[in-house]
Amino acid sequence: MGKRPPSSEDMEKGREKARPSMPPPHLCPPPPKPWVPWLVPIIFVANVAMFIYTMYVNDCPSIDENKCILPSLKRFSFQPFKENPLLGPAGLTLKKLGALERQRVVEEGEGWRLLSCMWLHAGVVHLLANMLSLLFIGIRLEQEFGFIRIGLLYVLAGLGGSLGSTMHLMRTTSPTISVGASGALFGLLGAMLSELLINWTIYVNKCTALLILIVVIALNMAVGFLPKVDNSAHIGGFLAGFFLGFIILVRPQYGYIRRKHLPSTYDGKHKPRHKGYQYVLGSGALVILILGYTYGFGKLYGLKALKNLP
Repeated sequence: MGKRPPSSEDMEKGREKARPSMPPPHLCPPPPKPWVPWLVPIIFVANVAMFIYTMYVNDCPSIDENKCILPSLKRFSFQPFKENPLLGPAGLTLKKLGALERQRVVEEGEGWRLLSCMWLHAGVVHLLANMLSLLFIGIRLEQEFGFIRIGLLYVLAGLGGSLGSTMHLMRTTSPTISVGASGALFGLLGAMLSELLINWTIYVNKCTALLILIVVIALNMAVGFLPKVDNSAHIGGFLAGFFLGFIILVRPQYGYIRRKHLPSTYDGKHKPRHKGYQYVLGSGALVILILGYTYGFGKLYGLKALKNLP
């Protein structure tokens, strides 16, 4: 009862033929667990704390209390607008605490400034702009790729931005300094672009995602053409992050499943972890990064192998 009666066609066929074997069930790897972001919030806190310490060291009232902005903040008050329109400390204070300066990096051998400048900011406006970008971009990336990859990306991209900035300062005659996490943040943007390209097969709305990302990058790059903004650090950090993304943000191709997640009865074809173009892009990016960092340090410190390069 309830069964569908056989049709007259079935009665004429007589004995039922053997049915083909059922296709294997749809295999689906377990979804990756998102990482709990803690490194990016720590970087955020460290930058804010460093700015507070910078203002404490600056101590504007000790020079001329009448010219300070918001003197009620006492030693945390800001320098006059003519000196620093971003509501921040004096340039001498930033130099003292590790700002990027061509003479001290190249001629006095203070290479540590290539990294220390990433933790300094010229003012409240500068700090807020960078930290908002860090939270919006960095937390998402850390959730997907973990703190080791994003931490490595942040530092190396920041170093690339510092190299680009120093090489630009070498062409200027005025004593200019550079500070800020912009190089590292543009490195995160560059890595997002290369991550989309190298993991192309796993995205659904590929062209839409690519277009949105290109618009965001273009808008951020446009800010670099404003007065007193060091776009060379932005470009250097972006390029470093772009090539780093091909290496450290590569994902398995669409449909890849680890063997431990396959049923023991499965005898189908097992996809390789990565596609050929992912290996090609990663290898090419590694070569470009090695040559780029070597060229940058060679221009700064005059390596014999690179001293004759233009």
